[in-house]
Amino acid sequence: MKTVLVASSKGGVGKTTIATHLAAQAALEGLRTALIDADPQGSSTRWAQRRSVLESAVLALDGTRRKAWRKNLPEDAQRAIIDAPAGAMADDLENFLEFADAVVVPVQPSTLDIEATVPFLDSLAQHPRVRRGQLRVGLIGNKLKPWTNASQQALELLGEWPYPVVGQIRDSQAYVVMTALGKSLFDYHSQQIREHQADWQPLLKWLNKK
Repeated sequence: MKTVLVASSKGGVGKTTIATHLAAQAALEGLRTALIDADPQGSSTRWAQRRSVLESAVLALDGTRRKAWRKNLPEDAQRAIIDAPAGAMADDLENFLEFADAVVVPVQPSTLDIEATVPFLDSLAQHPRVRRGQLRVGLIGNKLKPWTNASQQALELLGEWPYPVVGQIRDSQAYVVMTALGKSLFDYHSQQIREHQADWQPLLKWLNKK
């Protein structure tokens, strides 16, 4: 089973959108997928409940109580996506960092967001599994407007960090609509949607590395 932790100390960066899309994509690929919702707001859980009527349903688990989620995780689960609580630093995520295969950190294209993320990345760098190279960390430029200087400058700044930029996701109102429906961009096949799906391919490729 592969376990992916989506985390950031900065709220409002699209963490839940990324977690639910990764869960939907895995389920649509036929993988038995669990979505561990560690955020007290419960947004991922509500998304999974709305999705429960689909063949590609995702199992939602409560991740707010230490390691209880591990006990409730089905033995045949093939993919686990963890939506971490907003504001958490590495020390707060120890129960997840111990088991994760990769950490995805979304960052929005503004100086304030980038600066607010630095302490979180510094705390991750101190984790023993990250230091030993056993836990990969990747950055996602999220809610980007590629045609703007702000987004371009943000990507340049992210490129200077020791963690790779493994995805660039454009800003789109479609993500808000999909989340409200319990769906994802991967559930649709129109030409316009496929262009947005292409944004996710570098991230998916990075996550699928051994």
